[in-house]
Amino acid sequence: MKIVIEKLGIWMMVASLGFVVSSLFVILFVHYWSHTEAGKVPPKTAVLLHAVHHNLVTPDMRAPRFLSSSGTPRFTNEMIEIPVTDGTTVEGKMYRPIEEGPHPIIMYYHGGAFMEGYGSIHTHDNIVRALASRTNSIVIAVGYRVAPKYPFPTAIEDSYDALVWAHQYAEELGGDPANIAVAGDSAGGNIATVVSLMARDRNGPDIKAQALLYPLTTFQDIEFDSRTTYDSGYYLLSRSVMLRARDTYTPDESLWIHAYTSPLDAEDLYNLPPAIVITAEFDPLRDEGEAYAKRLAEHGVPVQTIRYNGVMHGFISFYEVMYRGNHGLNQTSRFLRTAFEEEPTYKPFQLYVYEGTTTRSMKVRDQAEAYAIGSFLLGKQALSIFD
Repeated sequence: MKIVIEKLGIWMMVASLGFVVSSLFVILFVHYWSHTEAGKVPPKTAVLLHAVHHNLVTPDMRAPRFLSSSGTPRFTNEMIEIPVTDGTTVEGKMYRPIEEGPHPIIMYYHGGAFMEGYGSIHTHDNIVRALASRTNSIVIAVGYRVAPKYPFPTAIEDSYDALVWAHQYAEELGGDPANIAVAGDSAGGNIATVVSLMARDRNGPDIKAQALLYPLTTFQDIEFDSRTTYDSGYYLLSRSVMLRARDTYTPDESLWIHAYTSPLDAEDLYNLPPAIVITAEFDPLRDEGEAYAKRLAEHGVPVQTIRYNGVMHGFISFYEVMYRGNHGLNQTSRFLRTAFEEEPTYKPFQLYVYEGTTTRSMKVRDQAEAYAIGSFLLGKQALSIFD
């Protein structure tokens, strides 16, 4: 019996030592990943960037159950066909609250560099689903056609047609035609604000608000610091992709100064919907997004501008495992809910910088989750060696 107890004690010591060593191993790797080419990033950002660059995550991957929340579904979803003016249709996906309406309507335009293979209504489904839930709105993701087969202006015309269609059939959809907003990320952020310009210029549907997540706002070669500092692609968007998108979507250079491609350079930004503009510290599009928000404010448009430090382009797509992403999505949802209820108050331009978790418990949780994900990624990489 004594020998058995001694052996158990030895095995427990070995197991404990192994756990300590493996934990230190994970911590060291996460610390190493945190030191990027343009500076240090938070642990959670570091492990997600590592995962993306080593193809360890896919756009349709669900968050681990222990990192995400669940509840009773409050809405339905269905694929739809949206008619456009050239006589064809584009694909869409619609989320609708189960409870009786009428409900506000949000038109969502996905990111993806205006090019085939870079994004779709399916790669951004988690954002669309969450917006529906957090705003209790009908959210319609628009599958606008993209380059190279469909260069400018097909994407914006499809997107505007979808807005007009949603407004026309709002009541049949259970929606409120007087409460429609547009939203989008990256290239979709560009489209959302361009659709707002088109609706104003064409006396189209009244838009209550525009939510622009790290939007591209100019095709011109402007010397923004963020474009040069974070242009390698490590932060999920490269300068080479941006240039390819421009050449593919707008092959005619004269289009680069058009208000409907480069809203930052538009002469007239008056009478546009109130906006929330969200940017990311490690993002080549950061400075132009903030510059556009400032120009909106200069033209009398109520605008809320938030820069999230410590994160990269596209960070809200990771809201299920990234606190800053979840916070950004909450801010966007709160802004839209408020805009549907009352006119946002105009204030002079002010950039609010969000540094991240503020409480000790949240910081501890954020780090613990980073190490947990890091451990998973290291294990996955190790297994891939033997595949």
